[in-house]
Amino acid sequence: MRLSAEGLAKVMGDLEARVLQTVWALQTPVPARAVYERVMESHPVAPLTVITVLNKLVTKGFLTRKPKDGLLHYRAVMEEEELRALASRRVVEGILSFGPDAVAASMVDVLAEQDPERLAELGRLIRRRLRAQRDEELAGDGE
Repeated sequence: MRLSAEGLAKVMGDLEARVLQTVWALQTPVPARAVYERVMESHPVAPLTVITVLNKLVTKGFLTRKPKDGLLHYRAVMEEEELRALASRRVVEGILSFGPDAVAASMVDVLAEQDPERLAELGRLIRRRLRAQRDEELAGDGE
């Protein structure tokens, strides 16, 4: 994880994030050339480098590729918000390995300092989750 990076580049390579965001922006399954041309507008890179990154993203399960009209076309496996949620979950799981109590206390402290409204929202989310958990347990007792 690179805290100094922006967006998805925090959890993947900068070029991987650019390429994936380009595939999302182009929406339909797209050939490597279209991805390369869009990436080149803001980030000088060789065509073969973009193809290598596309194939790495396929290997990692972020993209699929299928032949169409004699070219491989790439498509995102999930939407950006789905990937952000998955990445966030994995980051939190990794952080929790340091010890849930310390992490929870740090999260509360940082939110209290930086964004009290988010802290209040976190409190609401926790209460909602605890209610749902309690309701599930009660429903399980009734079976």
